[in-house]
Amino acid sequence: MLSINPKMLPRLNESEEDLIARRKRAVEEDWRGEIEGLDLTLTFLRSKREQARRFQRSGPVSLGLPVLPAQRPQDGQEGD
Repeated sequence: MLSINPKMLPRLNESEEDLIARRKRAVEEDWRGEIEGLDLTLTFLRSKREQARRFQRSGPVSLGLPVLPAQRPQDGQEGD
């Protein structure tokens, strides 16, 4: 799954407007297969937009740097 950068939210809004206009025309022309495809695309777009908004609200999560335990020499390797 692709993650959407919150900076792309305005572009998603533009895309949604275009898809809604295309869907309206498809309804007027009775293009049922096209309507179904556009509905699916709109659902996906809205889901991605909400994901980007959640990310924007919460911000990145710091995972920190891993801490490795001090390594001890293994048996028979001391004094090589």
